[in-house]
Amino acid sequence: MEFDTLLLSRIQFALNVSFHILFPTITIALCWFLLFFRIRFVQTRDPAWEEAYYFWTKVFALTFALGVVSGIVMSFQFGTNWPGFMERTGNIAGPLLGYEVLTAFFLEASFLGIMLFGRGRVSERVHLAATLFVAIGTTLSAFWILSLNSWMQTPVGYEIVNGEFVPVDWLAIVFNPSFPYRLAHKLLASALTASFLIAGLCAWQLLKGTATRGTHKALRAAVAVAVVAMPVQFLAGDLHGLNTLEHQPAKVAAMEGIWETQRGAPLTLFGIPDEEARTTHYAVKVPQLASLILTHEWEGELKGLNDFMGEHPPVAPVFYAFRVMVGVGTLMLLVAAWAAWKLWPQRREPSTRLSPPLLWVLAGMTFSGWVATLAGWYVTEIGRQPYIVYGLLRTADVVTQIAPAHVGTTLAAYVIVYGLLLVTYIGVLKHMAEHPNPAGITPPADASLGKAGA
Repeated sequence: MEFDTLLLSRIQFALNVSFHILFPTITIALCWFLLFFRIRFVQTRDPAWEEAYYFWTKVFALTFALGVVSGIVMSFQFGTNWPGFMERTGNIAGPLLGYEVLTAFFLEASFLGIMLFGRGRVSERVHLAATLFVAIGTTLSAFWILSLNSWMQTPVGYEIVNGEFVPVDWLAIVFNPSFPYRLAHKLLASALTASFLIAGLCAWQLLKGTATRGTHKALRAAVAVAVVAMPVQFLAGDLHGLNTLEHQPAKVAAMEGIWETQRGAPLTLFGIPDEEARTTHYAVKVPQLASLILTHEWEGELKGLNDFMGEHPPVAPVFYAFRVMVGVGTLMLLVAAWAAWKLWPQRREPSTRLSPPLLWVLAGMTFSGWVATLAGWYVTEIGRQPYIVYGLLRTADVVTQIAPAHVGTTLAAYVIVYGLLLVTYIGVLKHMAEHPNPAGITPPADASLGKAGA
């Protein structure tokens, strides 16, 4: 394998996206959890809800900061590594990225300070509203970014003038054919990622004896969201798969390891795809199940990779990543159901009665949402290759012309910095869970939110 500028730039961008996506995947849904905790405190005046709110606000702040910093770094790469992309698609990509800044980032930046530091300084209504606006801002950010990414997957509403993409229908561009499915899939992924992060850290606190009153409330809320969201995610994934089959059949063929066009295609549970031999070795198959799942017909036709010679993505990474996503998702469903089953009879009993094996499993699944999200993202992005704008603009045509050595140097620097940041982030979360400092969470008597609200 030759590590030329194209391959190194793709690896570098993949690294940056992989690192960056970890943090918005948490914050998009975590802020809605915070809003729920805050509302429950206002309704019940139970200090446990307030403890949950302030502990997870600190987690949100840390995560949000890393997401912003890594996002800024990633945006620079459009110019440094992919100048041809903005030259050709800037008329569409530029405004969509700009809308994200103007609507989402400004909203988050305007109210984040009130949410983090407004305790005792603003009324309860203002503080609650600030949390709501930050939650809306994180969701709007996902809206615009996924709109652009979806347009790159299913481009519509444009015309090409002198080699440049020019918008002719902004409504069609924003709400392109794959956008609703991708947005729903991503928001549900965020809900599940945040749920398992909360449940995992709460389980760790219970195991280490550092749980606060808010730990039990947060754990129950997280498990409830996870057990509801996981089946919905499988439904959303099915609809997304049908949409992908319609617009990107080569990606689906790579996901399933289907080489020849056929009716009643079997589902390959596992195997070793061999792109040179155009076959999947040691395949374990279930007859006709792929056609049933993807077309909802036993004899539905699925196009094979051999119909897309030179225009299909690398098969192995898409094939394996899809199975990791589905496998981890299935495990998350089983664990969520187990935890919900154990918690349900104890609706008014302390969650400390959860068995140590279940707590250890939940703790071990703390970052399972990250694994599933990254695997799904790789299916989406690698599955689009060799195009950057599907079917219209090849990735190789927009890469920078700088020397491979320069790209390799910056790639090595990113690996070191991101590796240190990730280890530090996980270490800080562990420290926060083991030292929750509930006394520091409770508002002082002379600056209570109750008095401020009055």
